[in-house]
Amino acid sequence: MSLSRRHFLSALSASTLGGCGLTDDWFGATPPPPLPGTRLSVLVIDQKLEPDPGLANVPVRLPRPFANDSWTVSSGTPSHAMQHLDGADELKVAWRIRAGTGSSSSIRLLATPIVAEGKVFVTDADARVGAFDARTGANIWRASARPENESGDPAHAGGIAYADGRIYVGTGFAQVVAMEAASGKVLWRQTVPGPVRSAPTAVQGRVIVATVDNQCSVLDASDGARQWVHAGIPEVAGLLGGPSPAVDSGAVVVAYSSGEIFALRIENGRIIWQDALVQVRRSDQIAGLSDIRGNPVIDRGIVIAAGNSGRTVGIDLRTGARVWDADLGSIDTPWVAGDFVFVLSTEADLVCLTRREGRIRWVTSLGRWKDEAKKRDPLFWSGPVLVKDRLLVVGGHGEMVAVSPYTGQFLGRLSLPSGISLSPIVADRAVYALTDSADLIRLA
Repeated sequence: MSLSRRHFLSALSASTLGGCGLTDDWFGATPPPPLPGTRLSVLVIDQKLEPDPGLANVPVRLPRPFANDSWTVSSGTPSHAMQHLDGADELKVAWRIRAGTGSSSSIRLLATPIVAEGKVFVTDADARVGAFDARTGANIWRASARPENESGDPAHAGGIAYADGRIYVGTGFAQVVAMEAASGKVLWRQTVPGPVRSAPTAVQGRVIVATVDNQCSVLDASDGARQWVHAGIPEVAGLLGGPSPAVDSGAVVVAYSSGEIFALRIENGRIIWQDALVQVRRSDQIAGLSDIRGNPVIDRGIVIAAGNSGRTVGIDLRTGARVWDADLGSIDTPWVAGDFVFVLSTEADLVCLTRREGRIRWVTSLGRWKDEAKKRDPLFWSGPVLVKDRLLVVGGHGEMVAVSPYTGQFLGRLSLPSGISLSPIVADRAVYALTDSADLIRLA
């Protein structure tokens, strides 16, 4: 992964100035001896998250679990706020099937499944879409979203959404494809400004999609006609994958790899407000990217968004004013339930924040390394999802962990057939997970 141009220039300037400090003798002066003491980098800060002592006696209360029958877009609903979902008391693997082509050294699975009409829809790493019976895993149909004139070269598939009997697929071929949910028949294709690496959001007769060049396109769901396009600042470097637009109260909230967040009017794309999650600390080159990869969440008038570079914020949807600001970086979607927000940090900490103030109630470390003592073999986690009084987080090493949303205590671990890099989804009291090898698993 390469740094963006501005990060590269900053690094170049710093190294040039550092070199000048070693050449004072060129001007006839001898450099003084270094001062005694321990030297700490001002660029690399190992910040440890700590609970707010003022919240020690504040209980975490959550809404009652409810059984959702579908999961139609990325993060479940267009607002991306799913609250507290119902599920089985004990999760066990009910079935496991191969859903398509998995990740490899040249291509990655980026799209979480969706559930609608009693089917699980999956788009794999080769832009093929499959529909499977949600109860049994039986294959119903398969179809390709790849353009007919494209060769067999791989291209990352962005994701999939459902609305009104149709599914909408964003592809790495810079297209959005509409298909019949019942049969997989292609209904229309529409070209968008760039490759799609996040799931579209289908709502109110529109399909809203963001592309890798930081543009948001809104299409008519009936025929794919373009209604409007919004453009942010383009970036030459970013994390693989991206956030899906969130929609609520007539506003589209879209986040870009530049760290920008825009609230746009859904009917015409006019800007309501804009903000940016800028870098506040740097622990390595990747942390210097201002990318927002997790979905923004709209919950009761507050937009909650987390950025890779170390900032999680709550923003008033109507005015754009920041309600709170926390020094917490994440590349995953925050989970909102009641008056609390659960965030998986870039440092592998699961954090409970208050929704109204962004204060930390508890912190639980999931572990960054298989060998913590030698810091070898990094662990990669995704989530969380709140299911029946459990926060579920999955790992690329093939493990699912359950954590109490009330205390942060570990509740249990479940070994999975292979690694998972995508957050699980929930529908009809069952949990579905797509492994890196494209195995679809139902847990119930």
